[in-house]
Amino acid sequence: MNTQQVERMGAGHGFIAALDQSGGSTPKALRLYGIDEDKYSGEDEMFDLVHAMRERIVTSPAFGGDHILGAILFEKTMDRQFAGQPAADYLWETKHVVPILKIDKGLAEQADGVQLMKPNPGLADLLVRAKAAHIFGTKMRSVIGSANPAGIAQNVAQQFETAHQIAEAGLVPIIEPEVTISAPDKEQSEQILLDEITKRLDAESFPLPVMFKLSIPTVDDFYAPLIANPAVLRVVALSGGYSRDEANERLTRNHGLIASFSRALTEGLSVSQNDDEFNATLSASIDSIYQASLT
Repeated sequence: MNTQQVERMGAGHGFIAALDQSGGSTPKALRLYGIDEDKYSGEDEMFDLVHAMRERIVTSPAFGGDHILGAILFEKTMDRQFAGQPAADYLWETKHVVPILKIDKGLAEQADGVQLMKPNPGLADLLVRAKAAHIFGTKMRSVIGSANPAGIAQNVAQQFETAHQIAEAGLVPIIEPEVTISAPDKEQSEQILLDEITKRLDAESFPLPVMFKLSIPTVDDFYAPLIANPAVLRVVALSGGYSRDEANERLTRNHGLIASFSRALTEGLSVSQNDDEFNATLSASIDSIYQASLT
């Protein structure tokens, strides 16, 4: 475990850039970037295009460790290069940005008000590869759609079980049970979720610190006890479908919570922009999210 990276992630100022669109979310990300589905054929071309978008982002002079603590990569990105360097090494050695890997394989069908993670039989091998590629930690997403106590308990149990496997492999797990922002009982779901997380943190110990990636809560500073928990390295927030302005405004009201935005980070970027336009748009986006993460 890189102690510099642990210290940076735990105490540094900034936020996490989520650049981990997978097969299911990549077409939408490309569409927002100005590349429609009729511009490519097949997965290989699609992933080449989204990698070019990510490489343009991370190699931009606007993207660096002065504002960004970490970046979440998709598995195929980890296996590629940025500016001629292995992706994770480029992030840390060139940009001083901590490399993180998305390790889940997508969502199962909804049951009991939640969507668990799909089975991931290749996880052990992926963690070995991630460690060899100098990845710091991992993140995994499941979804909570309603305040169903049994479903939320099952969701958290799956997240913690997987987190133990990740920590034992020497990587910091980012636990991400996302509460849908449009849920009519979002506040009740968050209360059940926090109770389940707290109960498990009290009863279980990990060989490494853990992190959480959660929806911005309905009640301001609701996750303050989790942020203060000594077993938790950092709590970060997803934008969850809010516009960047609304996500930033809500985040500002939550002290100690920092951003881990994906679509809100890349909002306004276009393949048709020249480098000056692209870098200026990205710089303004990064600065606004950084400022919202300082509170």
